[in-house]
Amino acid sequence: MYVRNRMNTNVVTVTPDTPVTTVFNLMMEHGYSQFPVVEGNELKGLITERVLKDVSPSKATSLSIFELNYLLSKTKVKDVMITDIITASPDMLIEDAAVLLRSNVVGSLPVVSEDNQLVGIITRTDIIDAFIEFLGTNDHGTRISLEVKNEIGTFAKIANIIKEHGINIHHVSNYDIDDNKCEMIIRLNTTDVEALVDSLKNEGYNIFSVVKKE
Repeated sequence: MYVRNRMNTNVVTVTPDTPVTTVFNLMMEHGYSQFPVVEGNELKGLITERVLKDVSPSKATSLSIFELNYLLSKTKVKDVMITDIITASPDMLIEDAAVLLRSNVVGSLPVVSEDNQLVGIITRTDIIDAFIEFLGTNDHGTRISLEVKNEIGTFAKIANIIKEHGINIHHVSNYDIDDNKCEMIIRLNTTDVEALVDSLKNEGYNIFSVVKKE
């Protein structure tokens, strides 16, 4: 799966000349914590809730509310926006985008074309939704967790057992237990798995859990 499959293309943007007061209002209206800054459709920067907090006057100021509003209305996005931006491309793998989000501790990535044109935005929520789909968490069927050896051919052996029972595999993932063993999680397209579980046990596999979802 690629970023283009999950990104939001209906992006709310601001321009370098947008007053920061307008950005405050947009954040309240849309519930977003940041907006890409574009000129034409070229990405120029990013304006975030944190940046706006930094430019907001202290509560200890002696200025009146009218003076404060006047000063903020004169402050433009271009005066305070972030220009060193972490971006993604539409053809980036979704897992690589997840690494970028995690390593840079950001909540979203503007998605740009090769000529730096904004084509979308992908958020932490978009990526979590993608991984939920990868793992088949919401699918009907059965989740079987079992202990397997870290060796060539292990999955082929298990897949053949499942095939013999006429069951289809929807998703597979695994997590290392140690250098020699891992926990393999297999999601199947049916809840009728009693005979299969018995076969796996008879072949010596340690079943951690069997969870059915109607």
